[in-house]
Amino acid sequence: MVRPGDLTGHSDFHLFKEGIKPMWEDDANKNGGKWIIRLRKGLASRCWENLILAMLGEQFMVGEEICGAVVSVRFQEDIISIWNKTASDQATTARIRDTLRRVLNLPPNTVMEYKTHTDSIKDKTSFRNTKIAL
Repeated sequence: MVRPGDLTGHSDFHLFKEGIKPMWEDDANKNGGKWIIRLRKGLASRCWENLILAMLGEQFMVGEEICGAVVSVRFQEDIISIWNKTASDQATTARIRDTLRRVLNLPPNTVMEYKTHTDSIKDKTSFRNTKIAL
């Protein structure tokens, strides 16, 4: 598999559970949201691999709440996001955030943003107008 750091230009990798499409409108996603982490260039491959292993190893310990993950390679930065089913479940979204911070070994000052898919549908964007949460 090509690592995200080896890609040039504008690319996205999606890894979702079987039967779940990487679309805001999918039945499994429509009431959910995603944690978003913006990475400086050079970090995406390691973070993506650690995220995939954590998902497969069920390290998030949130049952069936995780829908999938996306890595977006952009010109000046890379973006990793993990999608969950229930945006209104604050305890679960907080557990996902904390596990994500741990498995990616993120510095304490790393900004993590959460955006509901409802908001993404309204403003037709994945990464703008996010709610910042640390």
